[in-house]
Amino acid sequence: MGYANPEQTAAGLHTRLYSRAFIVADPSSSKRVVFVTADIGMVSQKLRLESIDIAHNNMKAGRIFINKGEVEGSNINRSPYSYLQNPQGERARYPMEIRGPFVAAFASSNLGDVSSNTMGPHCVNTGETCNNPDSTCPVGGPSMCMSAGPGKDMFESTAIIGQHIYNKAKELSRTATREIKGPVNFAHQWVNMTSVTVEFNSTHSGHTCKPALGYSFAAGTTDGVGAFNFTQGTIEGDPFWDAIRDMLLGEPSNETQDCHHPKPILFSTGEMTKPLPWHPEIVDVQILTLGTLAIAAVPGEFTTMSGRRLREAVKHELESTGSLKNVDVVVSGLCNVYTHYITTYEEYQDSVDQLPKGPEPPNFSDKQLISLLFPNPVDKTLANTSFGDVLIDVQGSYRPGDIAEVTFVSGNPRNSVASMAGGTFLTVEKYENDTGNWIVMYNDASWDTRLYWNKARNGYSNVTVAWHIPHTAELGMYKVRHFGHFKTLKFLKPVFTPYEGSSSPFEVRK
Repeated sequence: MGYANPEQTAAGLHTRLYSRAFIVADPSSSKRVVFVTADIGMVSQKLRLESIDIAHNNMKAGRIFINKGEVEGSNINRSPYSYLQNPQGERARYPMEIRGPFVAAFASSNLGDVSSNTMGPHCVNTGETCNNPDSTCPVGGPSMCMSAGPGKDMFESTAIIGQHIYNKAKELSRTATREIKGPVNFAHQWVNMTSVTVEFNSTHSGHTCKPALGYSFAAGTTDGVGAFNFTQGTIEGDPFWDAIRDMLLGEPSNETQDCHHPKPILFSTGEMTKPLPWHPEIVDVQILTLGTLAIAAVPGEFTTMSGRRLREAVKHELESTGSLKNVDVVVSGLCNVYTHYITTYEEYQDSVDQLPKGPEPPNFSDKQLISLLFPNPVDKTLANTSFGDVLIDVQGSYRPGDIAEVTFVSGNPRNSVASMAGGTFLTVEKYENDTGNWIVMYNDASWDTRLYWNKARNGYSNVTVAWHIPHTAELGMYKVRHFGHFKTLKFLKPVFTPYEGSSSPFEVRK
């Protein structure tokens, strides 16, 4: 996503994005549910996933167990000052600022104020802490305030936290004894979130309105700071930016401004409809029950405390009928469509950390949608070279812990999107002396491989494949291969032709 920072550009591949589908069917009835967790940040309602078909064709008898535990050292609350706005008595019921259940699917829960940057925010220019309500530094302001993870970089931090989660999940799976039994049920509803009446109590009620993004949205977070003079926790607008907004996008209506108070509105996205609506209004909410396990599938990102309140409310409703007892509720966030952040009332008063309020929706055809990606140009090669040729070859030998790199003449990786779903852009292969065959040991989904695409002008580019040789790698002879497609035009229509290349053999030795 890049936190809307134009200086952050994607130029390669570390690991693959996966979609994992779980289908649970009740053998005593025709009811079944499918739960899909996908490695993407913001789902569109138009998205259809192949993993559902794969799961459907691989149905088999199974059992579901539930277990609970704490994953330590893997996250912090990135909006502690907003969290502290919640009642002290409510906060005292929980030992940690962040706590939420997860299942073996490793799905997202209520993560609206959760950060994996466990070292917390520090000023990158001075090293001092900037854990203050405005997340700002004495020198350089908010742009210098950044959080960091437990590792020396994002790769190492991801590996550390992933290992923590894997270890705990493996432990819980091994020790789980409570089996989930009972019927499968589900409910789905489209809700126009701009027109919902909320009963607070017997005498007071509230009414939702069109969505809008506030000034704190532009400030970003300590995980990825914004730009200009925007700061977190802003509860007053700025005449300069208000004027720019009114001139380019239009002034928010009085109704929207009153509804979102005390949040100052930067973009009134619910009132912006050209060339297409900027913000979803009609969203779907779901609840699935597998025996006594309930999954509340909700759009958007609930904060830690708002997620707790949602779980308690769902649990109370399900148990109030008397048909279910001891219900475990799991919040599954960012489901089906994205509606930004959902906070508690108390947290909203602080207006920090991109926290806006959060009939079937309109179905826009592909012809109506707009792509911000320009078609990539025809691929070209330098004189006396072909696609897949090696420009910089590997060394003759390496040791575990070294990095083996090779650079190939390449096409644009976007050329391969349609054909690489079940393929790979690279392989690391080991020679087997017994059979005389090369065996694939690693591919582009492996943690230890990285592909860097280096784009030049006028359709020229190359790819560097790097293999970070793990200490667990088998000793022997290896080679690195690269696969891709180059683009040409035939009668003004694009044609994508596959190519491949291989490094020279090299040895991994002690």
